[in-house]
Amino acid sequence: MGATNQEIANAFNEIAELLDIEGANPFRVRAYRNAARTILSYPSEMSTLLLEGFDLTTLKTIGKDLSAKITEMVETGELQFLRELREKVSPGLEDLLRLPGLGPKRVHTLHEVLGINSAADLKTALETGKLEEVSGFGPAMIASLRTALGKKGLDTRRYRLDQIGPVAERIVSLLNSSQGVIRIEIAGSIRRRREDPKDIDIVASCTDSREIMERFTTMEDIQSVVMSGPTRSSVILRSGIHVDLRAVTEEEFATTLHHFTGSKAHNIELRTLASRAGLKINEYGVFRGDTRIAYESEAAIYQTLGMPYIVPELRENRGEIEAALAGRLPRLIEVSQIRGDLHAHTTYSDGINTIEEMALAARERGYEYLAITDHTHHLKIAHGLDEARILEQIETIDRLNGSLEGITLLKSAEVDILDDGTLDLPDSVLEKLDFTVCAVHYRFNLSAKEQTARILKAMENPYFTIFAHPTGRLLGLRDPYLLDMETIIRTCAERHIILELNSQPDRLDIHDLHCRMAKDAGVKIAISTDAHSVRDLDLIRYGISQGRRGWLETDDVINTRRLDDIVSLLRQRH
Repeated sequence: MGATNQEIANAFNEIAELLDIEGANPFRVRAYRNAARTILSYPSEMSTLLLEGFDLTTLKTIGKDLSAKITEMVETGELQFLRELREKVSPGLEDLLRLPGLGPKRVHTLHEVLGINSAADLKTALETGKLEEVSGFGPAMIASLRTALGKKGLDTRRYRLDQIGPVAERIVSLLNSSQGVIRIEIAGSIRRRREDPKDIDIVASCTDSREIMERFTTMEDIQSVVMSGPTRSSVILRSGIHVDLRAVTEEEFATTLHHFTGSKAHNIELRTLASRAGLKINEYGVFRGDTRIAYESEAAIYQTLGMPYIVPELRENRGEIEAALAGRLPRLIEVSQIRGDLHAHTTYSDGINTIEEMALAARERGYEYLAITDHTHHLKIAHGLDEARILEQIETIDRLNGSLEGITLLKSAEVDILDDGTLDLPDSVLEKLDFTVCAVHYRFNLSAKEQTARILKAMENPYFTIFAHPTGRLLGLRDPYLLDMETIIRTCAERHIILELNSQPDRLDIHDLHCRMAKDAGVKIAISTDAHSVRDLDLIRYGISQGRRGWLETDDVINTRRLDDIVSLLRQRH
């Protein structure tokens, strides 16, 4: 047999777009779109129904003409009508649909008014100022098109989670009070807590979507409205962030949220599993035959497939489905389980709060301990501490520990790993610390062999405790330096060295795959904030998200331990 339901739906949607470009009757265009949705959401393949002699015209939105086209695609894998439309409509016009803001109607307008048939034609119209004469193409739209054409496609810029996440939360807060809204959630890679989402996906269930769509498309910081409709609208913010809102019924909410949370690879694996069980899963529900059997919650989707709920952070098709089926899903780390922070700076180096201020802020957050880890003197740009100032700070911490209640300060330092693999302070000073946080802060351009050898040499020192931000990356600013992480992780396991997961949103270093590698090797992780102010202590949530994506559990993270246990663990290499 020929085409699958997905392929038939794709063909019908393309027909709808081509007819729209031609300026066809809107009811005819809508008929193909409605049919595509019916086919895509149907639990059985059209090919199976035809083999069983099923009358397709009994399906909602499928008449005799569309039934015949479905049959043609199933039998031949092709559709003559679509071929004819493609020949009539210039291929360049269809390509224009990939540009932001250009739906079929705008493409039709460009073709009819300016004779535009391709991206090259559009570029010429932009350069000559002709587009400014066309109704519906304002300055924002023209600027967006010029940018897209200059990049030969859609903007693929990615954003840090701390940049894009709060924007998504503000939009949801704005939309949540719209009349008719039942539930609204952020979906996509933000919900999966990826470190670098590229856009915002929002799903809402509504009894009436008119007000929420009106609010969404008239938000103050919009650069352009890409599309606007009763079930889906898309906008581009002035920041360049693309935001997509989908409005569905309450019955469709959980499965639509699941579908648009992704990842694509996770969803494909689930659909394959469902198919083997005689089920069909898509954004509209889980179906057995014609009956929707799971839609009330995401947990119900997984339960129907014989497994417990899989949290969004794990949905990357990296073994989470197999683990769920075998009852081996990790019990992931939670923010509430963190008992202290093991990387914090003060006014002694490049922090903006005093030791006491940092201690009190940590106590307010319910922590039992806070490590003071100011830079050592090699990092002059951070006003690093020499031996005398380190010893002075040790005395200050001892004095504060004698007067503060409910919080214990740990004596540490962020010690530079020098060119030759030695540490930036002598052992006679390092031994006075509770532990060290060691890091590479310069000479990032070494080869992988040289950089790895440098770090391995440093790890020979018995006072090397935690390897801080191990790859040196800064998201969007600096690539990780070359490093053999497998060797580093293996050495950490052998020498009982701890890896840091740095919670600074521009670092999130180590990344989730390295977290998983470390966990599998038995290497412990310190999820720390690298705080340079009292507010930075709250960045722990970003490190926790990254750790959860890396399958980290309570026992994998050392700062879930109580004070006595953590001190014993940190000093075990001395």
